[in-house]
Amino acid sequence: MGNTFETRFAGLNLKSPIIIGSAGLTNSAEKNKELERSGAGAVVLKSLFEEQIAMQSEWMLENSDYPEADDYIRNYVKSNEISDYIKLIQQSKLQCSIPVVASINCYKPGSWVDFARQIEMAGADAIELNVFALNTEINTGSDFLENTYIRILDKVREKVNIPVIIKMSKMFSNIVEMVNRLYAHGASGVVLFNRFYQPDIDINKLQVVSGQVFSSHTDIAETLRWTGIVSGRIPQIPIASSTGIQDWEDVVKCILAGASAIEICSAVYQHGHEIISQMKRSMEEWMHSMNYKSIDDFRGKLNYISISDPSLYERVQFMKYFSNRD
Repeated sequence: MGNTFETRFAGLNLKSPIIIGSAGLTNSAEKNKELERSGAGAVVLKSLFEEQIAMQSEWMLENSDYPEADDYIRNYVKSNEISDYIKLIQQSKLQCSIPVVASINCYKPGSWVDFARQIEMAGADAIELNVFALNTEINTGSDFLENTYIRILDKVREKVNIPVIIKMSKMFSNIVEMVNRLYAHGASGVVLFNRFYQPDIDINKLQVVSGQVFSSHTDIAETLRWTGIVSGRIPQIPIASSTGIQDWEDVVKCILAGASAIEICSAVYQHGHEIISQMKRSMEEWMHSMNYKSIDDFRGKLNYISISDPSLYERVQFMKYFSNRD
């Protein structure tokens, strides 16, 4: 396939725009090598969870007969977790030639930030910060989420020189302004969007339970909307589209909207590694039919500033669609 699919995202050179998102799919070097063989352009390693480190520390403390050992236990758990993660980075780098991106799932700046430097030294090509923060406090202002993202980004940027990518939620009053702030504070790229844990309610057991795990085609609309708008308004920051991308056509749509890369996860879980090569084959056929030689030939061709009517990305079109319906 030559150089047809080469692209650049967050300072990383990719042989393919298809990045495998953080999940159990990327929790071993062997799995990551197989994803590379299938055509992935990069892998985002299974996340190191801020909450997991904290919870394991608390469990050990509760079951310890030595209260004075608090600091030792906390440091032991953290060191053990990061040691395993560093091994995953090192082993993946030994087996893979594509970029290996470390992932930290976090909700506040804290002591875990000190590990960022160790992650860089282990050979990670970049760090993706998957920020899962919710504002549920009555007396907390609307800028809580924005400031949380910026504080986390600033703390990590102080520790490392490799690219720092923000995988962000769509729960902002002004997504464009938020991405612009992230860019101003040194983010090398953004992923639109992360997918929160989905709660559901079991009405027979009267319990809150886990909802749908995988994304679906119905989730892609907001991804396309904001990829198109953000890439048009802030062209200087590269975007990876994520959530709702199920097939090769979705990949093409995201690139047309302005994405430099695409993160997929659910599609690989549901269809296996072969979905990656299938996506690339179908994309190549489409590109050939459209006389496109490279990703850059059509990236952003339909973003917010490239189309004649930008309101197509906005809510104003809603009434036009339904005005003739009874």
